[in-house]
Amino acid sequence: MSESKEINTLIFALRTTANREDQVIDFISSNIIKKKLEVYSVIRPHGMRGYVFVEAKSRTDAEQAAHNIPYARGILPKEIEYKEIEHMLEQVKRELNIKKNDIVEIISGPFKRETAKITRIDESKEEVVVELVEAAVPIPITIKIDSVKVIRRDD
Repeated sequence: MSESKEINTLIFALRTTANREDQVIDFISSNIIKKKLEVYSVIRPHGMRGYVFVEAKSRTDAEQAAHNIPYARGILPKEIEYKEIEHMLEQVKRELNIKKNDIVEIISGPFKRETAKITRIDESKEEVVVELVEAAVPIPITIKIDSVKVIRRDD
């Protein structure tokens, strides 16, 4: 008799300094790994500044993840229901439609609007290594997969 064990998770809102959410997420992520906490996801809600959501097994795990973190202002006393934040979440399909030698446009970061050629793909880190097409000397640049858009495929 195989039973699928469903993990009951709780979602907590962590107040942060506005526009520092990404840094807080980075600090929390390293805390989770260092302390081996049962935190399943850390979410930066789209269009909502000053908060990140922490999905954890318990309040203690969430509090430990946020403990002594710069720009973290504390976890709100009330748990958050999933349905309260569902509309802020974007479902991400992790089906990679990028191949080596594809010509891509960089859509964010310092090389925004540049054309580049994919030279390597690291699916586990969700990164690609590209070389700018217009560059005189080919220099490999590592960027997140979400930062590129395929514009031409080399079949």
